[in-house]
Amino acid sequence: MIQDHEVKFVDLRFTDTVGKEHHVTVPAHTFTADKFEDGHPFDGSSIAGWKNIHASDMLLMPDPDTAVLDPFMEETTLLLTCDVVDPSDGQGYNRDPRSLAKRGETYLKSTGIGDTAYFGPELEFFIFDSVRWHADMAGCFVKIESEEAAWSSKKRYEGGNVGHRPAVKGGYFPVPPVDSLHDIRSAMCMILEELGIPVEVHHHEVANAGQCEIGTRFNSLVKRADWNQVMKYVIHNVALSYGKTATFMPKPIVGDNGSGMHVHQSIWKDGKNLFAGNGYAGMSEMALHYIGGVIKHAKALNAFANPGTNSYKRLVSGFEAPINIAYSASNRSAAVRIPYASSPNHRRIEIRFPDPTANPYLTFTALLMAGLDGVQNKIHPGEPMDKNLYDLPPEEASRVPNTCASLEEALEHLDQDREFLTRGGVFSNDMIDGFIALKTDEVAMLRTTTHPVEFALYYSL
Repeated sequence: MIQDHEVKFVDLRFTDTVGKEHHVTVPAHTFTADKFEDGHPFDGSSIAGWKNIHASDMLLMPDPDTAVLDPFMEETTLLLTCDVVDPSDGQGYNRDPRSLAKRGETYLKSTGIGDTAYFGPELEFFIFDSVRWHADMAGCFVKIESEEAAWSSKKRYEGGNVGHRPAVKGGYFPVPPVDSLHDIRSAMCMILEELGIPVEVHHHEVANAGQCEIGTRFNSLVKRADWNQVMKYVIHNVALSYGKTATFMPKPIVGDNGSGMHVHQSIWKDGKNLFAGNGYAGMSEMALHYIGGVIKHAKALNAFANPGTNSYKRLVSGFEAPINIAYSASNRSAAVRIPYASSPNHRRIEIRFPDPTANPYLTFTALLMAGLDGVQNKIHPGEPMDKNLYDLPPEEASRVPNTCASLEEALEHLDQDREFLTRGGVFSNDMIDGFIALKTDEVAMLRTTTHPVEFALYYSL
């Protein structure tokens, strides 16, 4: 590809613990076959939650199967996703999310349960015109600008206010001009297709002020996590090229639906979908046990699937948020849904509580490990809840457990319920401890920062 496309630079990319991609670039003429053998050195101490400075040397090992041409760089640039290797032992670094996800795939095969775990996440996101924020000892604020927002009907715009915009919770599927972002989404989809990511659907989502979704095809665990990172890169940069800004923050606006990342998944062996069967909703007993494992460990899974303090502003009742830890067929009020499937090959489960700030490598692997625990220990999920879980009588609702209400609570559950993650050396205790430490710092930052709402509550008392 370097020769055929006269590539000028090779961009080496990797993902940190919190899910943010980083990159380092080398001139194409310096990129030889040795890079796949020897790797590219970098300073691991500069990545939050990784190496100490006295033992900071790390290696990036490029994966040739991930090679694509960057659609945004001015000079022709080849992108390569990398694993992070610790040169002290030549193994994948235990805190590198991609290496961890590979260990998860290896563990699945070692159990004999299946040979492939397929994942299909649905990423929701917002596209704003601009956003500003500030926080220091003198005060703080955040201001979102969106011509499509319901609150913009009163504003004066050069050329006039067009008046066509979604109402609060009124953004699902309206045609243009109410849906003002169709062309931007189409541009995103065209680039994703060029990069080898098949697009299945795109549309405006429920919330006003520019909530969107692009649905892409499922793939095996590591490949699908790679695609998630590519999707974020494309969505951010296409929005920027239109003079707008995209965010995967789950709850950027108050009083309307937040953004989720519903994760479809199934286990296969020898080309056969092991989730298909003759049980409830056409599922196998194994699939139900997999659901049982996810339900059992749901609160610990929240730490990876909902990894920000903002995540728990989405996981509240009243905004279609899947806070009820139960399962059902075609019931979007349950945390685990069994979608309608036209054939046995399409049988799958959908985990609805994750959000798009989740590190896909860690989240998909943690979901797999929870499900495998359910299969190995035959954990039955109980009876399905085929009713609107938001409208249950109080006595019945009290018997349905909820997802965590805060990141702090999720981290406590992860700390206490981690053994299922460490089987086969997939997650290490060191990695889990490092993740908890990073996220505890975020909890402390929010807890110790004065909030404008507190002025409304307490200033005059």
